[in-house]
Amino acid sequence: MATIQAAILGFGTVGQGIFQILNERKHQLKQSLGLDIEVKAILIREPTKSRMATPGVMVTDNFQDIEDIPDIQVVFEAIVGEEPAFQYLCRSIQKGCHVITANKVMFSKYGLELQERAKRQGVHVGYEATTAGGVPIIKTLKNLLLVNQVHRIQGILNGTSNYILTQMRIHESLFHDALEEAKVLGYAESDPFNDISGQDAFRKLMILSTLAFGKQPNWDDVTIDGIADITLEQVQSATREGLRFRHVAEIIEEQDGSLHASVGLRLVDPEHPLYAVEGVNNAIALDTNYIGTLTLIGPGAGKFPTASVMVEDYAEIIGKHAQFLVTL
Repeated sequence: MATIQAAILGFGTVGQGIFQILNERKHQLKQSLGLDIEVKAILIREPTKSRMATPGVMVTDNFQDIEDIPDIQVVFEAIVGEEPAFQYLCRSIQKGCHVITANKVMFSKYGLELQERAKRQGVHVGYEATTAGGVPIIKTLKNLLLVNQVHRIQGILNGTSNYILTQMRIHESLFHDALEEAKVLGYAESDPFNDISGQDAFRKLMILSTLAFGKQPNWDDVTIDGIADITLEQVQSATREGLRFRHVAEIIEEQDGSLHASVGLRLVDPEHPLYAVEGVNNAIALDTNYIGTLTLIGPGAGKFPTASVMVEDYAEIIGKHAQFLVTL
């Protein structure tokens, strides 16, 4: 049986989740794909940092070591930030590797370029994990667009901010207390700026815009407001009126083709598709021309939700590639 050789770039929470799932589901993946998978190498940033054991796998802080391996076919990328992630994926594609990324910051800016590079090289880019974690919005949107047009996207695209707003309403927590609890539970980073400022949701919205509309609005024209200024009194007042605060990322395509996008707090009533979305869940409501409004809800982040959709991207890409080879 043929074996697919893989590399993992970045071995933090998500990278370790990928490694665990690939090992735990190795037999099932072999049965479904007719191929085995072996993690050949892992790229790390800090060699002295304590991390999970990976027996038989090369661990290096030098990407060139991975690039020099002749038979790598799939690269999983779970690095934080635009660089060096973008350059590593460009070099992987040039080498003829399929690439799968969870890097929303990088992909929101360079996604189209990476996909064009991959097309020229005859390989694929998987990016389901860049947006809404375990919610299969990318696959769903791709399928919808075969027949439907999407006119508007509204989403809760950051689980940390949604968790804070939920705690403030249900438990009457102060903003700072809810944020600290989110850190303790691992929902928020030690520096939660991107979550509570709206930057994280904005990047995800731009990825959805590229897929749904084939373009993005001018980033400077997008209003991005965070949640740090909301008070418990505001949340309580809204609750008494039967309303809930949601941190909503929205993009609308007008009839003339122009795009209008924003990220910010919004009061929603019980009829709104995002009203019932609680805790760290994400949700995306798609307004379409034929099926109306479709809403997807699920875990937006975390080790295994994010890692699992990256492995699903791998299965889809390798499955399609294997079928292509059979038809030749």
